[in-house]
Amino acid sequence: MDRSKIIAIVTGVIAIGLSVAYLLLVQILDFRGMMAPAPMGLLG
Repeated sequence: MDRSKIIAIVTGVIAIGLSVAYLLLVQILDFRGMMAPAPMGLLG
């Protein structure tokens, strides 16, 4: 195998891994339910 082909495979695996991790993170955050905004009285 050429070096460039190995690098392409490794970067592809990393990209797929990052995308799956991102999708899992979004699903976990979405599973927690609606996020309530901060109370306006505490900001001033």
